[in-house]
Amino acid sequence: MKSKVYFCKDLRPETVLNMYRLLGKTLTGRIAIKVHSGEEGNPNFLRPAFWKPTVDHIGGTIVECNTAYEGARNTTERHLALLKKHGWSDMYPVDLLDAEGPDMVLDIPGGTRIKKNFVGKNLANYDGALVLSHFKGHPMGGFGGALKQLAIGFASSYGKGYIHGVGDPKHFWDRDQDQFLEAMADAAASVVDYFGGNAVYINVMKNLSIDCDCCDASAHLPCMDDIGILISLDPVAIDQACVDLVYASDDPGKADLIERIVSRHGIHTLETAEALGIGSREYELIPV
Repeated sequence: MKSKVYFCKDLRPETVLNMYRLLGKTLTGRIAIKVHSGEEGNPNFLRPAFWKPTVDHIGGTIVECNTAYEGARNTTERHLALLKKHGWSDMYPVDLLDAEGPDMVLDIPGGTRIKKNFVGKNLANYDGALVLSHFKGHPMGGFGGALKQLAIGFASSYGKGYIHGVGDPKHFWDRDQDQFLEAMADAAASVVDYFGGNAVYINVMKNLSIDCDCCDASAHLPCMDDIGILISLDPVAIDQACVDLVYASDDPGKADLIERIVSRHGIHTLETAEALGIGSREYELIPV
């Protein structure tokens, strides 16, 4: 059976909650709500208020992890200050998963490139996840969506370097591109397995820049019009659907985003994740 991906063009905050209800999946236990806090000066990230109806309904905790590169989120002190500046900690309970060590280690026995994943140790406090992703381009992964949130998003600062370096953080910037994408899929698989199906994925195709929310004020402005909101129980299917919607768009600006995806071999992440068994690239897109 093909994975179901629900899609709506209406980009209001209330639509996110309506789609969660439509999905019919009730997340149980203590829920980690994974967002991207947005780098200092980034113009494109989705603000806290956009998610408020859904976060209030679920009653979980906003979670993030520190970065592994220079910026406003690479230490706990700086990241907590930015979470407040961007309004996250004023609006919601917030947990910086790797605020203090040691990291939690998830084994990946079937990993393609890496056999373990270093995540924020506070992940142990949660039973399920709502993975909220801003779909857009990415300078290293080609695109960022649910799989990147699972992999890089839940990884600790050290874990991010470990994934990028395919097991050796010293090679953060110079690893073979396909090997990096495979390691990212491995890490995503470990988080999917950890939550054991108690997870929901929402991708928002808004502010579609070729750059990610990790980039600062140097990030490119959106290159094409907004597309909509997608929700699924399958992280591979939802990312594949987003890529397909970009390709199917009649917006001429899509050429820039497609070039970013193709030049970074972004589809290889989807291929690897599917091979690892955490989802399917075959899906049924259900307009709502």
